Amino acid sequence: MRRRIKKSTGLTLALLIYVTATAAYFLPRNTEISDTEKWVTAGASYLIVFVLWLVLRKKEALREKRERNEQ
Repeated sequence: MRRRIKKSTGLTLALLIYVTATAAYFLPRNTEISDTEKWVTAGASYLIVFVLWLVLRKKEALREKRERNEQ
């Protein structure tokens, strides 16, 4: 049986790849902000992606629970 990737996991994985690629490309080249600001920006981006993952998982769990209750 083939397992499907949940929407929460797929979207989060795509955003993690995007944030990582963007940070790896732009942050070393940006000389206008300090290293601390660069780390805070990257950390905040990862934190936002993590919170989004939690919210999407919660929504999926609620939807699955609602579907089970309807049957």
